[in-house]
Amino acid sequence: MISRFFIDRPIFAAVISVIITLTGGIFVWTLPITQYPDITPPTVSVSCFYPGASSTVVAETVASPIEQQVTGVENMLYMSSQCTNDGGYNLTVTFDVGTDLDMAQVLVQNRVNLALPSLPSEVKQTGVSVKKKSPSILLVVNLVSPDKSRDQLFLSNYATIRLRDELARLPGVGDLSFLGQLDYSMRVWLDPDRMATLGLTASDVAAAMREQNVQVAAGSLGRAPTPAGEAFQYTLNTLGRLTDPDQFANIIVKVADNGRVVRLRSVVTDPWTDENGKQFGGIQLGAKNEDTSCSLDGNPSIGIAIFQLPGSNALDTAKVIRERMEELKKGFPNGVDYKIIYDTTPFISESIFEVFKSLRDAIVLVAIVVLVFLQTWRASLIPLIAVPVAIIGTFAVMSGIGYSLNNLSLFGLVLAIGIVVDDAIVVVEAVEHKIEHGLNPRQATIEAMNEVAGPIIAISLVLMCVFIPCIFISGITGQFFRQFAV
Repeated sequence: MISRFFIDRPIFAAVISVIITLTGGIFVWTLPITQYPDITPPTVSVSCFYPGASSTVVAETVASPIEQQVTGVENMLYMSSQCTNDGGYNLTVTFDVGTDLDMAQVLVQNRVNLALPSLPSEVKQTGVSVKKKSPSILLVVNLVSPDKSRDQLFLSNYATIRLRDELARLPGVGDLSFLGQLDYSMRVWLDPDRMATLGLTASDVAAAMREQNVQVAAGSLGRAPTPAGEAFQYTLNTLGRLTDPDQFANIIVKVADNGRVVRLRSVVTDPWTDENGKQFGGIQLGAKNEDTSCSLDGNPSIGIAIFQLPGSNALDTAKVIRERMEELKKGFPNGVDYKIIYDTTPFISESIFEVFKSLRDAIVLVAIVVLVFLQTWRASLIPLIAVPVAIIGTFAVMSGIGYSLNNLSLFGLVLAIGIVVDDAIVVVEAVEHKIEHGLNPRQATIEAMNEVAGPIIAISLVLMCVFIPCIFISGITGQFFRQFAV
């Protein structure tokens, strides 16, 4: 039998135990740490913007063409969409558990490309984005202005320009999204009466702005082929995209028959201010959309929601983010600071620490129980050696099938301690019983294993039938075995 093979070769059995322990001890440092296993179906988000359209128009002209193409994509479970009255559209496609999220994004992108010719030109200009969407937020970095010297518009654009790329490239960060995002844009307030007098429409003004607010490739002078005697070549640089309100004010929107030039400044309203001192009207550099706001403790703020990359270590990712924010804080302008109020990692670390305490307490209680009932230290050492070998070796298996250290997996290890100890106690008690009848330790061990090996194997098989199906709940192991099946 297998037991006789190892009884006759104790050094070989010890070497195997050492290898199992070392392998598990190495892989435990590579396991991702999360609060709960990744059991949420992966999702892909499709979003776009139709300026000036109502929710009904967005549903008819944007949502319908996209959803007709996306529906039925491989491994899709269901999809849900939202159309807002500010022209926004968002489609969330949910896939089967275990689906490769990168491949799902490619499949959805291909379907969206088929719908692009049917979308309005305004939507094509702003673009349709297809992104992987994580189901839960790891933490939120709030950029704030404690002295209220910076408004939400400034904080939003500072976070977009200076912080977004820095945080997105950190290891373990899957995606970023802004809470209360405001983007800089040139706002032009048109006067209907002045436009009617000059025979202009809003479309005429918009077309003139598009034509004259472009980056032009002006070429060069003196470039070959040229007449003889040309000694120099000059590259022409022209004013490209406009950035200043005065530059926009000089845009020509109409040229009359008599040669009179009508500029943009002639068809805008006169500036005015509200009771809060905020300026409106005319031509001003402001927010593209002002329908969102964000504050923290009454101060202007912008929230940067950071999503964890699937399979990464939540604690390490949060630590890297905090360290990077401390480095970036040194370059913050006056009146800008950051705070991290929403953070899920303290709950993860505390819950995992409590589970590790349960593991420790279980091992100590096992030692006490064995010592009290068997009344020998030698018998107590066997379970204390078997438990670490079995538990630590399990980490290597968890790494191989793509599992993480979380509350549920660690709780399963607590249950496994009881199973391992039960088998160890049965064997130790049987051996002690044979020794009491005068047999030497080796012969007592052989006869005890001949008696209890069959029942122990039967019990182990029964427990495997109960617990092994549970590992397929997350879908990760199912994907692992499907790869070999294919």
